[in-house]
Amino acid sequence: MKRIILLVSLMVIFVNAQQAEKPKLVVGIVIDQMRYDYLSRYRDLFGEGGFKELVENGYQCSNTQYTYLPTYTGPGHASIFSGTAPWMHGIVGNYWFDRGSKKSIYCSDDSTVTAVGGTPEQGRYSPRLLLSNSIADEMRISNSFKSKTIGIAIKERSSILPAGHSANGAYWFDEILGLWITSTYYMNELPQWAKEYNAGKRPNELLKMKWETSFPCRKIYNVLGR
Repeated sequence: MKRIILLVSLMVIFVNAQQAEKPKLVVGIVIDQMRYDYLSRYRDLFGEGGFKELVENGYQCSNTQYTYLPTYTGPGHASIFSGTAPWMHGIVGNYWFDRGSKKSIYCSDDSTVTAVGGTPEQGRYSPRLLLSNSIADEMRISNSFKSKTIGIAIKERSSILPAGHSANGAYWFDEILGLWITSTYYMNELPQWAKEYNAGKRPNELLKMKWETSFPCRKIYNVLGR
C-alpha cells in the first residue's frame, strides 16, 4: 500500500509504507514561493506523476494560515517541521539582532563548528539556535534513534532546520567551491558517496548547458486563459 500526504503550498511529505502507522520512508519537500493555487492553475502543464499524483491520490490542507510575521524562509522551515511558531522555536527571521551579544546573527550560525569538505566559512552552521525539536527529531526519539534523518538543500538553513538536532547528516552547497558540504556538527569527514558526487563536477556540466523553459510562454498564457 502506498500513501502520499500533501501539505500544500509549502511542504510535500511522501510516506511509503506497508502500514500508515509505521512508515518506512518520509520525504519532506519545501518549495519556495509555491502557492497553493498553482496546483490547479497549472494543472494542465503537469505530467501524470508528480503534483497530479499527489493531488489525486493524496491529501490536501487547503485552509492553512501563517500565525507570524515576517514569513522569511528560516522561520518557515522551522515552523513547518516543528509544528510551532517562532516565539517557541526561536527562529524569528533569517537574521535578527541578539541583545546579549549586541550583534546581528544568522538563523543557523554556529561559531563552534567549521566546514567539512568545503570553504571553512561556508560550514559554520548547525541547528544550535533552534529551540524546539523538529518532526525528524521526534521520529528518531520514537524509535530509540534507530532511524536515520538527512537534510539536503542548496541553502544551509533549508537543510539544517528541517532535519533538527539529531540528524545523521545535513548537506548544503558551497557556492565558492561548487561542492556539497556539511559541518563538524554532524561529522568530521564527508561520506564516500558525497565525495564521489563532488568529484564528478556536476555543477560545471550543468553551467555549460543551455537552460530553457519546459514549455513556450505562449502555451503557459493559454493555460492561464490570457
